[in-house]
Amino acid sequence: MTYLNRRQFLYSSAALAALSAISPHQASALTNADLGEPFDFTYEALVERAREAAAKPYVAPYRPMPEVVQEIDYDAHGKLKFKTDFAPFSGSGGAYPATFFHLGQFFGKAVAMHVVVNGVARRIEYSPELFKMPQDSPAHRLPADSGFAGFRLQEWHGADDWRTQDWVAFLGASYFRAIGASGQYGLSARGAVINAAVPDMVEEFPDFTEFYIDEAEDPENPVVICALLSGPSISGAFRFSIRRGLERTKGVVMDVESQLFLREDVERLGLMPLTSMFWYGEYGRERMRDWRPEVHDSDGFAMWTANGERLWRPLNNPPYATISAFSDENPRGFGLLQRDRNFDHYQDGVMYDRRPSLWVEPLAPLGRGYVELLEIPTDDEIHDNIGLFWVPEDPALKGAEYKLHYRLHWLDNEPYPAENIAQTVGTRMGRGGEPGKPRPDNLFKFVIDFDRPSVMTQIPYGIFPEVIVSTSAGRVIRTFAEPVPNGNIWRATIDLEIMPDEIAEMRAYLELDGKPLTETWLYQFDSRNVLASG
Repeated sequence: MTYLNRRQFLYSSAALAALSAISPHQASALTNADLGEPFDFTYEALVERAREAAAKPYVAPYRPMPEVVQEIDYDAHGKLKFKTDFAPFSGSGGAYPATFFHLGQFFGKAVAMHVVVNGVARRIEYSPELFKMPQDSPAHRLPADSGFAGFRLQEWHGADDWRTQDWVAFLGASYFRAIGASGQYGLSARGAVINAAVPDMVEEFPDFTEFYIDEAEDPENPVVICALLSGPSISGAFRFSIRRGLERTKGVVMDVESQLFLREDVERLGLMPLTSMFWYGEYGRERMRDWRPEVHDSDGFAMWTANGERLWRPLNNPPYATISAFSDENPRGFGLLQRDRNFDHYQDGVMYDRRPSLWVEPLAPLGRGYVELLEIPTDDEIHDNIGLFWVPEDPALKGAEYKLHYRLHWLDNEPYPAENIAQTVGTRMGRGGEPGKPRPDNLFKFVIDFDRPSVMTQIPYGIFPEVIVSTSAGRVIRTFAEPVPNGNIWRATIDLEIMPDEIAEMRAYLELDGKPLTETWLYQFDSRNVLASG
């Protein structure tokens, strides 16, 4: 899996009658010359188009003048700015203006953009006049039908900073992302994952090829966006109901409906997928590669199982691509989180401490399957190397259909924290053994910090919880638990003896009187990775 740097409708009389609803104040600061002919639009019709497309040969998205688009590199693309005076829904009748991304070296496929008002859609026609474009930009040489690469939604048009502040963006293949409660972008979500990390197979990246933006008239109401998905092995339709609200510290919540149809057999079908970056944390860091203490968009995978267990798995930057599967039936939720919110742990002006966590909440039963965590080696922060997605238990065969309904929470923390269960707030590791004595090569120490004062401070003085630990490889030599002097943390320490060629799947939590006090800490430990980074 490679996570790198990232109409046919009949023109009806109903559409004609609704033209008056698309006023300059409501729909757009664009003129009629910038908009295509109107047509009726519904999500249900988009689903039927996706279903019909799955029975036909795949047609790749239009790529206008690829040799010219390749000249629009990162720097040149950054200078192509959509003119906010033309932003749809920036008038008195709209809440969140839409602006658009230009094609570029990494985004060379044309994507059709539409505005929708009262069930009537009109395509936004590309023009270089819609962009601030330097005189020497290669973009001047592109044809008139080039289209756009993606779009973003700006803050409420009543805010002073709406022209410079966006809060959700769809750009590249089927990737999209939103800012969290701290106002920062970070990890992304995707429409679907096709054959990620399958030996001897190349991963497919299906594209959102059409968007339909039905703007909210009130900032407290959701923005509704529909999208058509297309790839060699899949087609699909999506409906996003995205809520921002005036209280920006609440983050962004998306309700997603989708129907997916397989054109071909798929070896690994990943649904509701997330993608992030983890270079190194407070454990296993690549010494002398970088000056910062930690570099990551997410530091762990969390899961709330059907039976109510809370799982936490610190992320790895492994020496080779690794898939970890967590079996369940109708899980309550899962996500990639950024729990470490201390700036001193990053010391970086790009604000890793403010990156959002992303939680997937199924709103309809998923049945049996696996939450799969993909970790890929990386030597820099510019590469997304973490994937997380749901894989149904049944084989993904040609002709199969999938109907999904789920909610994405872009927040600082998971939306439904467990009551009376402490969370993992730190994982550290090093050589095992005692100070002043030789440190055996095959003995490693794991130190896990759990924090939730309302739970842990209730433990009577002199009483120590038990560390419940298991491992798939090696042998646990010693465990103990102790309070950290600041009074808010209990620490579990585990010494593991393991052979150099073994990989241990570890599992641990604190227990008192037969009841768990903490979530379950999971970790995949490969001593070769530690030796390579140390």
